[in-house]
Amino acid sequence: MAGDCEPGTLLVAGTGLRDGVFDGTVVFILDSDESGTVGVVLNRFSSFELARALPDWAPLASSPKALYDGGPVSQRGAICLAVPAATGEEPPGWRRVFADVGLLNLDTPVEIADGTYAALRVFAGYTGWDAGQMAAELGFGLWHCVPALPQDPFDPDPLTLWRRVLRRQGGDLALLSTWDDDVRSN
Repeated sequence: MAGDCEPGTLLVAGTGLRDGVFDGTVVFILDSDESGTVGVVLNRFSSFELARALPDWAPLASSPKALYDGGPVSQRGAICLAVPAATGEEPPGWRRVFADVGLLNLDTPVEIADGTYAALRVFAGYTGWDAGQMAAELGFGLWHCVPALPQDPFDPDPLTLWRRVLRRQGGDLALLSTWDDDVRSN
């Protein structure tokens, strides 16, 4: 496993991560073991519309109702995170990741899912790191592994999530929340 970055934690891009892909991102970790780490970017919208990509699922999505860019891997595939409306219940096609947040199989009939979830978000693609790769990137300070809150994957203002997640950490990470690309402003 990549340090303490277990399923249900967040990887917050460091200010030095300027690769054009992960700049300013917040990644929710879905799986992490000796073979690697997988997650979805929470704070980027896809250029594709959810209503066009998965029209039956669009009405069930949490606001803002959009398709999110989960990462550069398998962009033609979709991953769905959802929170069941009834606590303690595991609906068909759903698997817990963290707290009440879980993965919902999009092959589940929409009729079964309709009204079953309190929150639902769909991501095109995902992020992935091979064994040892995430640990190396953490060692270089490219990422910060921090605790997630159950509401993070469904944040109503995802474009400000990076700053807010850093700010709530306190200390040096909270200071990074004020970072500006224009070094004269820092």
